[in-house]
Amino acid sequence: MVNDDGTAKTRAKAAPRPRGRPRSFDRETALEKALLAFWEHGYEATSVSDLTRVMDIGAPSLYAAFGDKRSLFDEVVRVYGTRYGSFTERALAEEPTARDAVARTLREAAIAYTEPGHPHGCLVVHAAANCSTPEVEQSLRDRRNANIAGFEQRIKADVAAGVLPADTDAAALARHTGAMIQGMSQQARDGASREELEAVAEIALSIWPRTGTHTG
Repeated sequence: MVNDDGTAKTRAKAAPRPRGRPRSFDRETALEKALLAFWEHGYEATSVSDLTRVMDIGAPSLYAAFGDKRSLFDEVVRVYGTRYGSFTERALAEEPTARDAVARTLREAAIAYTEPGHPHGCLVVHAAANCSTPEVEQSLRDRRNANIAGFEQRIKADVAAGVLPADTDAAALARHTGAMIQGMSQQARDGASREELEAVAEIALSIWPRTGTHTG
């Protein structure tokens, strides 16, 4: 092609197209979505494809941001413990006696395990169901046993202080508490209401031995 004056017309070069870039995502939002998926379905039943779908990211982004599925789950459990499951730790740290700590834990569990807006029950109790990954099972078992050990330590301290009778079986009483917490979690999954679980908690507290006039 030529210009009006007879000189050659040069073709304008098109601007180079930018290379494709991965779509950005909010890490905390994606992590919360992964948490809810693991909470609802457990570790084994939640696949990487399930996670990428609910998190709305691609597998490369998931691996880049969180590592593999196991690493993501470990982070989810830590976040769950802080955001949803810290009531036991707070009760043990803040209440004056073991019975008070257990009473608060059971009553708050009845609320937490039935709250709307997220799956019912406890992730740490249910996520290892039908799990074929021993490390995941052991990690969750260790967390549950740590709570029982915390109750046992407080019970022993109360026995030593005379708050509980000298013949109190601290290990059995602590394990009874753990069984109640885990059982309430399953009952919540099965549809028990907050009020029903609160009634269970009160019955569980009624079996506690007493010394003196302290009431919780």
